[in-house]
Amino acid sequence: MSLLSINNLSVSFQTDRGVVQAVDQVSFDVDAGETLAIVGESGSGKSVTALSILQLLGDAGTISDGQIVFDGQNLLDLPEKDIRNIRGDRIAMIFQEPMSSLNPSMTCGKQVVEILLKHTNLNNAKAKLETLSLFENVKLPDPETVFSKYPHELSGGQKQRVMIAMAIACKPKLLIADEPTTALDVTVQKEIILLLKSLQKAYKMSVLFISHDLSLISEIADRVLVMYKGEIVEQ
Repeated sequence: MSLLSINNLSVSFQTDRGVVQAVDQVSFDVDAGETLAIVGESGSGKSVTALSILQLLGDAGTISDGQIVFDGQNLLDLPEKDIRNIRGDRIAMIFQEPMSSLNPSMTCGKQVVEILLKHTNLNNAKAKLETLSLFENVKLPDPETVFSKYPHELSGGQKQRVMIAMAIACKPKLLIADEPTTALDVTVQKEIILLLKSLQKAYKMSVLFISHDLSLISEIADRVLVMYKGEIVEQ
């Protein structure tokens, strides 16, 4: 049974030089509990496809055609309020660059607590305990210390683990990982991949993994789609 079905998705962007077709009639499914990887060179449409699922394309991006069916619902039919409730809860995303995705003016702990307060019935005290437990699950050393630190006080690998803790906080059904190891050295990359695999098993999540690194993909994916110039050319 498919958790996510993308049917004939087309996405365009308005630029100074006219309309650019970033994704062109893309279709694929992600099954429950599966890890599907999308691989391709920069600019092939991987990240735009992922961002379309959560409708995070900005003002210039338009979904011009297709369906994004998640858990039996076409997300493109839902009002923005409902999409906001799904983001970070039933579908979560780990972004490419944790330094620009984390809020530099908030402590790491407070950023995870904020998500739990929005999407669960936990109070502040219980949300803090849950955050410390999440930090432990993603193998951050000394969760209490990390809780009160700001993003710039952590290493790249630690920031990425905070991002992963934020993403799994509400036990999403679908986790989108958009090049989650790009800025990390090879040893830390391996650690993050092993962590994602163990978390997927523990939380029974489906994972959509975006990368341009085939060796990394071979470590984690059940199936692979290859994108080129906005189209799926191989799977």
